[in-house]
Amino acid sequence: MAVKEKKIRVKLVRSLVGQPRRQREVVKGLGLRKLNSEVIKKDCPEVKGMISKVSHLVKAEELNQK
Repeated sequence: MAVKEKKIRVKLVRSLVGQPRRQREVVKGLGLRKLNSEVIKKDCPEVKGMISKVSHLVKAEELNQK
């Protein structure tokens, strides 16, 4: 039986205008482009670190897998 991976939904809720270049690159690395765009990522330390770097720009929530 395969183990279900945890997933995180990440949504860009604040604009990147005026933000430092590094933060814009982190948001791009998460796969977010425009305001209110959403992506679903696997719950791993790398992704959680990226989210913590731009936590003031994004909203993240865990998805319940059934």
